[in-house]
Amino acid sequence: MSVRRSGGPAEPRDIPLRATIAAGEDRRMDSHHSDGRAGIDAALVRRLIAAQFPRWRDLPVRPVEVDGWDNRTYRLGSEMTVRLPTEAGYVPAVVKENRWLPRLGPSLPVAVPPILAMGEPGEGYPFPWSVRGWLRGETADRGRIDDMAQFAVSVAEFILALQRSDPTGGPLAGQHSWYRGASPAHYDDETRRCLAALKGRVDTGRAVAVWDAALAAGWRGTPVWFHGDIASGNLLVADGKLTAVIDFGTSGIGDPACDLVIAWTLFSQDSREAFRDAVGQDDGTWARARGWALWKALLNLTGCVDTEPERAAVNRRVIDEVLAEH
Repeated sequence: MSVRRSGGPAEPRDIPLRATIAAGEDRRMDSHHSDGRAGIDAALVRRLIAAQFPRWRDLPVRPVEVDGWDNRTYRLGSEMTVRLPTEAGYVPAVVKENRWLPRLGPSLPVAVPPILAMGEPGEGYPFPWSVRGWLRGETADRGRIDDMAQFAVSVAEFILALQRSDPTGGPLAGQHSWYRGASPAHYDDETRRCLAALKGRVDTGRAVAVWDAALAAGWRGTPVWFHGDIASGNLLVADGKLTAVIDFGTSGIGDPACDLVIAWTLFSQDSREAFRDAVGQDDGTWARARGWALWKALLNLTGCVDTEPERAAVNRRVIDEVLAEH
């Protein structure tokens, strides 16, 4: 199975950044059991398409099998998708993707979502939305990857190519990126609250040392492009190899340390070493990356430690491996 783009991306028109994004976690869900969430359903999508892009009005519309929380995504025919923010706070992410993906895509080694059209508020739906080309492939899972070490190198090559992309005019890290690309110090209070809540459940002494080291390793480099959420759910695999990267809603210009978190969340042992060797980065960047990984795992563990044992185990593993490297 190959990943391909459906048609050429149109030059997007600018839409003002009219809302802000609060820090949070992108939750994925089975959309077949949630059509209609946030007032968005297939019938609304059909009306929007018929009113604004009548050339596609006869194509079938159906929810995707696995959807995100920030946006609803629908298949439009067999070659396109429709992406709609679920609330005002998520509008800047879609607007940012619409503007920048056509500019970033040509310099990247794998496919990114091609923007085919940009929709406007209508039919009772209040936000801008977009039509994109369908990218074939499945989300990255160890069982779908032929050679994990080579996959890690491919991810590193994508990150480095993104960092080499022209940053001129790019959005500086901030609220729109959930502060990815900025200092992890933005989440200092939250991290310390999580540490207090988890006292006796994790090695909080070592965790504090890792967190303090991340804050001390202040970033002073030239801003570069970062994705902000390099995670298995945003990496598409076909024929066992990386073929596309999706969901640039947390992307921006700033410190690339946040893009290294996958070293602990997906990779281990040989694949982690392959990733480290291929992606490079200095010691300070890796210290901040450990901080980003620790913050997210502590936050997740705090929310599930007594209620979701499998999810808790995943986050405990990340915490343990981060602490082991400090």
